[in-house]
Amino acid sequence: MDSDHSDHAHVREFFAARADGWDARFPDDGPAYASAVAELGLRPGEKVLDAGCGTGRALPPLREAVGPGGTVLGVDLTPEMLRAAARAGTHRHALLAVADAARLPFRDAALDAVFAAGLVSHLPDPRAGLRELARVVRPGGRLALFHPIGRAALAARQERRLTPDDLRAEPNLRPLLESSGWRMLSYTDTDARFLVLGARGADPAPPP
Repeated sequence: MDSDHSDHAHVREFFAARADGWDARFPDDGPAYASAVAELGLRPGEKVLDAGCGTGRALPPLREAVGPGGTVLGVDLTPEMLRAAARAGTHRHALLAVADAARLPFRDAALDAVFAAGLVSHLPDPRAGLRELARVVRPGGRLALFHPIGRAALAARQERRLTPDDLRAEPNLRPLLESSGWRMLSYTDTDARFLVLGARGADPAPPP
């Protein structure tokens, strides 16, 4: 088995085992998701993807932002998470599909924006995954990388220490985004949340 398939299997297994009780573990995250969606700056009628949508906590505010004439899509690698979204009723706000965020079933430049909560640290190849998100977004379209708590608070929750090579640290994430077709617009990392906003820039250079 190659490393990508092994990593994907690990991620799927991790979230499948936790899908049923996921929302109950984090019952107070809803306002943080709504606030992050608001900062993405969606307009009525736009098309937005929730990449790694999980149980669908971002889907209601995404639907509210784009309105009835807009399109909300959600993909997740883990079928159990999408079934949890169906039980919670959040599936009513979007079209959902089991799909790998690094191999999206959408044409080039089909979307106006991508919202991704907790996704980037689970991508087997973050640069390739961010390139794929850029591929499906129109020039000038937006990206939000979000987590409802910041890096330090998450590390403390997981009983680990932050290290300089942390992928989501600004000195690491900014060049990663730029090499993947994105331009970082803002970077926020507090105990209350992690939110990076980006815009689709020039096409990235081909991989070596």
